[in-house]
Amino acid sequence: MTGRRTGGEADRSSGNDLTARPPNRPTDLPDTGRLLAVDPGAKRIGLALSDPSQTIAQPLGTLTRRTGRRFPLKQLKRFLDEHQPVGILVGLPLESDGSEGDSAIKAHAIGELMQEKTGLPVAFMDERMTTARALRAIRELGGGLRGRRGDVDPLAATTLLQTYLDGRTR
Repeated sequence: MTGRRTGGEADRSSGNDLTARPPNRPTDLPDTGRLLAVDPGAKRIGLALSDPSQTIAQPLGTLTRRTGRRFPLKQLKRFLDEHQPVGILVGLPLESDGSEGDSAIKAHAIGELMQEKTGLPVAFMDERMTTARALRAIRELGGGLRGRRGDVDPLAATTLLQTYLDGRTR
């Protein structure tokens, strides 16, 4: 799978489909209702939530994954039950050239697991630079990372979700 771009219909067909969705652009999430963004990491998974009108994203929390363990679905279920999202946006950590590496393959597996276990639609979106933007935002607010490491992952998920919401054509 390395080197493959994902997300467009053309990726799933053998010919040139001129009506295909652009790669890495989620289009199959509902237009109204809360969306949950998941920014998967090796140890921490950032979560963000939109408002029901899908205008504003806000940090929601962090899931913690123990080394070598599966995605923490039980931890996620608490957020799903409380906030009742209508869809899930998963950050896809592509390589600098836009191809998929091991991290992107793992993100796809997480998304597929969430879709299977929750029944919610799941879409993927390029999440390169979301963590860097979250770190910059913390610094611009006059803070260092000491004691704020747990803030980075939900802020990265918020950046991902807000970018998606802002880029949506309504």
